[in-house]
Amino acid sequence: MHVDLSINLGGIRMKNPVMTASGTFGYGPEYADLVNLDTLGAIVVKGICLEPKTGNEPPRTAEVASGMLNAIGLPGPGVDGFVREYMPFLRRHDVPVIVNIWGRTLEEYAEVAARFSDVEGIAGLEINVSCPNIKEGSQVFGTHLDLFRKVLDAVRAATPLPLIPKLAPDVSNIADFARAAEESGANAVSLINSFPAMAIDIKTRKPRLANITGGLSGPAIRPIAVRLVWLAARAVSIPVVGIGGISSPEDALEFLIAGASAVAVGTANFTDPGTAGRVIAGIETYLREAGHQRVDDIVGSLRI
Repeated sequence: MHVDLSINLGGIRMKNPVMTASGTFGYGPEYADLVNLDTLGAIVVKGICLEPKTGNEPPRTAEVASGMLNAIGLPGPGVDGFVREYMPFLRRHDVPVIVNIWGRTLEEYAEVAARFSDVEGIAGLEINVSCPNIKEGSQVFGTHLDLFRKVLDAVRAATPLPLIPKLAPDVSNIADFARAAEESGANAVSLINSFPAMAIDIKTRKPRLANITGGLSGPAIRPIAVRLVWLAARAVSIPVVGIGGISSPEDALEFLIAGASAVAVGTANFTDPGTAGRVIAGIETYLREAGHQRVDDIVGSLRI
């Protein structure tokens, strides 16, 4: 039986529902010798802001039980550097490119979005709202509903590209943020971003990250992410991208059954770059054995 894995993610046509998560796959070339990029549903590149940025001081990562902590600090080449250095390579591949963007002010978010609008080969923008707003007392955009709406309104006004806000996990009601995204014109939402956490070296009694705290990702957060995806998917009609600890086809299928239309493989890329390929193959096998012809047949099929 033929299985059609293709999906339409808020206007982004993908050959299958498996993406790479921002920050775990570089900008594409870093994995090109290890992964056939053309087999992926989409590549979500590392976060880009207006100007080049070096990131935080080391140590910036720490392995923990069932996951990792990171406080990389969003280093990157800036808009112009990314377009010049990486887009010629990415345009040679048959895979949608989604650029994760961020800023420290509403104006920066809008300007980054506007400057990417006319760049050939960009399929959409993922909006990282886990950044502090320097004009609002360092409040994080993604955890304050009013600031969250303002960011999305500013970006939506700046670009016609499909927008995918990446939701923070540490909010009181994820459904409120998903609905706000839809109301502000988002084409999809992705969740979750890494979970704020910290670890301590008991020998030195110092934090294991120079930044003190960081983001927890990997298998440890998957059950949390599955629940939040389920809650968000029930609240909106736009597609949901499930992210958090996916390292096998079974992990990805949990998200799809919970209501995600697509998934993103993140931390697993560091230990096994072939994870996304295995997930794609496993989803196809599951659908065929269950007698389904399309991915949509199982999206949101949770039996309660």
